[in-house]
Amino acid sequence: MSLLAWITLFCVIGGVLSVVAAGAFLVLPQAWRTRALPHMVSFAVGALLGAAFLGLLPHALAGAGPEQLHLISAWVLLGILIFFLLEKLVLWRHCHTTHCEVHGHEEHAVPHKNHAHTTSGALVIFGDAVHNYIDGMLIGAAFMTDIHLGVVTSLAVAAHEIPQELGNFAVLLESGYRRARAFSVSVASSFATVAGGLTAYFALAGVAAVLPYVLAVAASSFIYVAVADLIPGLHQRAELRATVQQTVLIASGVVVIFVAHTLLH
Repeated sequence: MSLLAWITLFCVIGGVLSVVAAGAFLVLPQAWRTRALPHMVSFAVGALLGAAFLGLLPHALAGAGPEQLHLISAWVLLGILIFFLLEKLVLWRHCHTTHCEVHGHEEHAVPHKNHAHTTSGALVIFGDAVHNYIDGMLIGAAFMTDIHLGVVTSLAVAAHEIPQELGNFAVLLESGYRRARAFSVSVASSFATVAGGLTAYFALAGVAAVLPYVLAVAASSFIYVAVADLIPGLHQRAELRATVQQTVLIASGVVVIFVAHTLLH
């Protein structure tokens, strides 16, 4: 199978099929979804951190000289700053609950409630498309470095996309979208992942020298999402039983990425 086919296939898996899987959860009772979502987020934290520290960063640093090591480290820091700014612009933050304060739920402002709901839905769709496009570029860059790394990166993206899309669905439904429309616009947004992968393939072809820096930015995005976005939500449940469950699931995510990376090699 050609490299372009690999990138396209796994961008579909990481983007479109993740939305379909999340959509399937909509048929489950609300209580089940509420119970399952924190566990999925915990697993996603481990998958993202495992992919960043066991896959992306080692490949970015492999064969790098002393000067490149400093540059790659600098790009990791720059990437974290970039995603911080994107979050400030409400283009990156994910919704993992029904009431997402980041995307404009201002329920106290009763006279403007319909406007706030419309705005929140539009922001979710636009921000999701931007994030999916960047995820696609990162998947494409990973495949152009190593097919095994591309598979592992795609698995980490998919692990995170499912709970993210569930949260997005919740916000869209709260914003007045019907289920069919919320699902259709989410699927349309997910194709930005494929567009990002194709962009990476054609833009980075023949410039292998920049791939380590792209992988560094990819690692920074995974680290930022896990640490700044997902983990704070887990701290909302501080009881011992929840902490043990979260720790086990985070470790499971890391182990799955490690095993997948090892087996693929």
